[in-house]
Amino acid sequence: MPKENNLAAIMQELNQASGQLSEEQLELLSEAVGSARRVFVAGAGRSGLMMRAFAMRLMHLGLDVYVVGETVTRSLSKGDLLLIGSGSGETKSLVPMAEKARSLEAAVGALTLSPASTIGNLADIVVKLPGAPKDQAANETATIQPMGSLFEQMLLIVCDAIILRLMEKQALSGQAMYGNHANLE
Repeated sequence: MPKENNLAAIMQELNQASGQLSEEQLELLSEAVGSARRVFVAGAGRSGLMMRAFAMRLMHLGLDVYVVGETVTRSLSKGDLLLIGSGSGETKSLVPMAEKARSLEAAVGALTLSPASTIGNLADIVVKLPGAPKDQAANETATIQPMGSLFEQMLLIVCDAIILRLMEKQALSGQAMYGNHANLE
């Protein structure tokens, strides 16, 4: 495929992938995020960056949200939600977090390619995202993009869709959310 068509091909992949999402799973996740006492997000690598972006928007909504691993992150407890973004659902640094959250009686949510994974099995809420694993086979045609790019893009888009659902439920506008935007930049 010529380079000038790469953007169109990526957009087509995203459009096809969005049609594979479960509205029921998205609504369950939206309800869990909206009703949690506090929300903690975790992910590794690029997935972690997408989860950090989600945390920022949740903060703009006025929610009590933390990124696991940051020095200002509080302790997790019952009534809280740990939300993990992991394509494989087997990321070695994230599995113990899900196990710990379960032991503390916090809810666990997973955004993953693999609902039957370790993290998926530990989760109370699982949203199956379309995409391809980082180590996709050379003959796989699910995506033209390298490694986990399609998953990571869908992770960000799904998180933004959850934000829109929460905005609708709270009757918030982007302008109202701007009041929570950082002002020491």
